[in-house]
Amino acid sequence: MPAPGKMQPENRFSLGEQQVYALIARSDGLKAREMAALLHMDKADISRLLVRSALMRELCYQDREYRWHALVRQGRTHEGLYEFSGWYGQVRDFLAQSEPEWLSQLEAGCRRIGRNLNDTRGLTHSFLDCRKTMRQLFTDLKAMGCAGFENWEILFETRLNRARYIRVYADVLVIGDRYAFSLEFKMKNKIDPEEVLQAAKYVPYLEILLGPRINVVPALVLTGSADLFSFVPLGESEGELPVCSGDMLFNVFNEYLGFMA
Repeated sequence: MPAPGKMQPENRFSLGEQQVYALIARSDGLKAREMAALLHMDKADISRLLVRSALMRELCYQDREYRWHALVRQGRTHEGLYEFSGWYGQVRDFLAQSEPEWLSQLEAGCRRIGRNLNDTRGLTHSFLDCRKTMRQLFTDLKAMGCAGFENWEILFETRLNRARYIRVYADVLVIGDRYAFSLEFKMKNKIDPEEVLQAAKYVPYLEILLGPRINVVPALVLTGSADLFSFVPLGESEGELPVCSGDMLFNVFNEYLGFMA
């Protein structure tokens, strides 16, 4: 299957907004006149956009020297994502942690970001089920010769919902050099069309957050199933979304990275 194209968030944000945000997210702080020069845009247009844009209000801030900064930086690593995740690190860090250590850090991180942990027993079970699946994925990738995955970023329980303009929720987010995989986990064995749509819901905002060099691939992972790997239509749209069982998750990564070619 070919790499997915960039998805637009319901035309909510203009191309100009996305270009300005991407520039801010790659910088150490820029003034409006500097952005205008770099993007060959009018300074007045930039200034209006910075003040009025919902995207800027949600994901950026201005310091005392009138320089604009992004909450999440777009670079080799996405600085700032830790602040919105229950657990954040490189794959090598995840694999090195024991189950109790990882779970303790995840639960502490969930409390830090305001993730509801009221259903402790059920959530703990789902967290550990997710951990088991991801560890098996990386075991499979190593066995199949996928190079460099230890350096990928991995996030569990990402929640970015500071205001009403941007909503990002991801059970697991794995970010490589060219692709990010947004994984929605369900402890089920049947495909629910509503859950397929849920898995794809936040992709447009992740595309903006992570930047133009990253293609975001959503997938629904049914850990109650086995030997499942399929592409399911996204409602009435022309797109499709990969759905797999936990033991077949490596197929989703291979479809886009091609390490089994």
